[in-house]
Amino acid sequence: MTDNMNEQAIIEAVSEEKELNEELPALNFEQALEAVLFAAGHPVSYEQLSKVFEMELSETVSRIKAYAELYNNSTDVPRGVILLTFEKECQLCTKAEYISYIREALGIRRNGNLSTSSIETLAIVAYNQPVTRSYIDTVRGVDSNYAVSSLLERGLIEAKGRLDAPGRPMLYGTSANFLRCFGISSLSELPGVNSEEVAELMSRMEDQLSELPDKNQMTLDEAIDESIEENEAKAALNEDNSADNI
Repeated sequence: MTDNMNEQAIIEAVSEEKELNEELPALNFEQALEAVLFAAGHPVSYEQLSKVFEMELSETVSRIKAYAELYNNSTDVPRGVILLTFEKECQLCTKAEYISYIREALGIRRNGNLSTSSIETLAIVAYNQPVTRSYIDTVRGVDSNYAVSSLLERGLIEAKGRLDAPGRPMLYGTSANFLRCFGISSLSELPGVNSEEVAELMSRMEDQLSELPDKNQMTLDEAIDESIEENEAKAALNEDNSADNI
């Protein structure tokens, strides 16, 4: 008797849930996508999103890129974030021009600026990748070991394999973090090598990299995490000072 009552209760609950789901509005792909990317706080692959939205991968990518075009260029709804689309993933990021407000609001300290040598090295890699360190040294006329190491640490460049030559030197290229940092979706959006825009890009590198965190443009989660870590460090220091005074 008890088992029959439990079974009936389950059937009724499932029936009620089914009726509730049938009353839900049709999925708004764009709003759902924005919600997922905002909650994630990091890049999400097109493959994962295609599973979530139960779409073919090609359709998912096409719809996301079309929405990104509207999202980033809309004048009706000014936004402080942009939707970046990469080769295999996409992400919501804060616009670089608002990083100082984020830091001020969350009490986040600034990181050290990139040196001129690092900026030069980054430009060489961006326009000639994949390149070896010896190629960078030849173009700059000086040793670039420190600059390359600094860019690797900040996540702006990454290893792209090895050159098929004696010694098999490492090849370097820009990373997804580089694209995120400058608010572009692909290297094809970089200005032409012989255009006046290159000088403007170099100036932009100096301005933006002086404001951004070590690795990339700041997402909300990264900003909060950094703020928490800094506050915890301050609290620990205060505790140590208090203990010394006792």
